This record gives sequence, structure tokens and C-alpha cells, in this order.
Amino acid sequence: MTALTRFFFDPVYAPRSAWSVIGWWEGRRSAFNLAIGGAGVLTLTVLNLFAALPPYGMWFGFPLVPLAVYALLANVAFTAGPIADLLIRRAWGNRYAAVGPTLFRYGFVFSVGLTLLPIPLAAALWALRLVRLFG
Repeated sequence: MTALTRFFFDPVYAPRSAWSVIGWWEGRRSAFNLAIGGAGVLTLTVLNLFAALPPYGMWFGFPLVPLAVYALLANVAFTAGPIADLLIRRAWGNRYAAVGPTLFRYGFVFSVGLTLLPIPLAAALWALRLVRLFG
């Protein structure tokens, strides 16, 4: 089993206490933050590339306040994972223990996808600029 498979499909996820549930989630927070940060850097780089391409090239830069707010909101959303995990376990018992890794996988993919979403939008806007120029 690869490390990536173990990370996303942890076969031994059976925490016995609320603290172990929180520990499992917090053990994945740094990887989550690195993935979101990497996707954010890629997104900003591509956005600035599209903005610099003619016609009407312009540079967006790296707006620090919106980036910090986005990072904060991503971590607030991440914190909802262990809370939901604990509430589901409390309501329906340990037979729903697999909900934690499932919530993590879906939240991880959604967050990275949301962070990368501006790339196809920037490509479409650039294509529209070309159509207006040559159309």
C-alpha cells in the first residue's frame, strides 16, 4: 500500500476517544495546508501569466489580505471536519467510524478544486479577449 493510499484511505481508522479523532484530523492539517498553498501558488502564477499575455496584458500581483483570508477560511472549514466526525459518531455510534476519512477525502478534493477553479476561468476570459480582438 502506498503512502498516498494510506493517507487518504486509512484502513486502521478506529479512534476510541474524541481526542484521538481530533488527533487523527490534526495529523492531516499540515498536508492539507501544503496542498492548498501549493494549489494557490499555482493558481496565482497561472492567473498572472494569463493577465500578462496580450491583448490588454496586466499584472495582478499577489494580494496578501485576500490570500490570508482564504487560508483562514480554508482552515475554519477544515475544523468543521472533526466536529462533524464527532457529532456523527455521537449520534450513530462507532459503526460510522469510516465517516472521518470520507469527510477528509471529499473536503480535500473540494478545497483543492476550489483553489484551482480560477485557472479555467482565467483561460476563458483570455480567450474572450482574443475573440474580441480578432472577432
